[in-house]
Amino acid sequence: MSVDLHTREIKPLRNTFSHTAHYVGNDKPASRYQEATLGTQPTANFHYRPTWDPEHEIFDASRSAIKLADWNALRDPRQYYYATWTMARARQQDAIEASYEFVEGRGLIAKMNDAVRAKVCQVLMPLRHVAWGGNMNNSSIGAYGYGTPFTAPAMFHAMDQLGAAQFITRLGLALDEPGVLQAGKNDWLNAACWQPLRHYVEDTLVLQDPVELFVAQNFALDAQLYPLIFGSFVDDHIVPQGGTAVAMLTAFVPDWHSESARWIDAVLKIAAAESTDNQQLIAGWVKHWSDRAQMALAPVAELALGAEGQAALEQARASLDQRGKKAGIVAA
Repeated sequence: MSVDLHTREIKPLRNTFSHTAHYVGNDKPASRYQEATLGTQPTANFHYRPTWDPEHEIFDASRSAIKLADWNALRDPRQYYYATWTMARARQQDAIEASYEFVEGRGLIAKMNDAVRAKVCQVLMPLRHVAWGGNMNNSSIGAYGYGTPFTAPAMFHAMDQLGAAQFITRLGLALDEPGVLQAGKNDWLNAACWQPLRHYVEDTLVLQDPVELFVAQNFALDAQLYPLIFGSFVDDHIVPQGGTAVAMLTAFVPDWHSESARWIDAVLKIAAAESTDNQQLIAGWVKHWSDRAQMALAPVAELALGAEGQAALEQARASLDQRGKKAGIVAA
């Protein structure tokens, strides 16, 4: 008996899901990112309005003063959906673990002098609470924002902020005894230099507009805080004093900040380009919250860098303003 094998091409009836085809076309295969995000926002058939917020539907674009014809336009240039985000963060976690093995294996922390270790703990440990505020705020954006391309990356960002807080905690435990964490909390609650920043964080926790909250947390604050602390303080001030281990063990934070800036700037650029009203509203939020963040960070900059702190903070603000110009939300 002989068997004849024949090849037949089976053409699929469609290349993607219908809700995705609305954006990419019926004849074009969609990426996994597009299938996971575009057109997946629930829009109808809700049972009832939330009893705790009867003025809005449970998913309601009107919670923001920003108006968009299609919230699916706020796409992430990194094209993160759950799988790609977790794989990227797993690789970064592996890199951090390798750094800890290197630092611990060569005793680099023990080679730091006590004054440098104490300074690092004094400046970085209260930032655990700033990162926790970032986690809470981005969770709020994910809960009350509209459109999966906007809310899903916000939830990823919330967990990234939690990861940053955990890495700072782990650094503190590597540098000193567990009491250093309590000391950081006490400074956050009581030290005068931290109270303007604490005031800023607590004010953002009660912001109702998810896009304004996005501006206040992810753009105005983080874009000044992280370059100031992990650039000017850690890289430029601590590393030359023998603190290379600190830079290695916190490498995730500046790398993550640089990566996430692409998403943050893209969201604001697209939203501002939609209309003049959007542009003016976002520009006003950026000016208000950037000024407040700069004032709140001034005592922290002085604590970290002394007389050089003000110049470092002004440099971070200039970099933020440059990002705003490129995104079309700050006057050139």
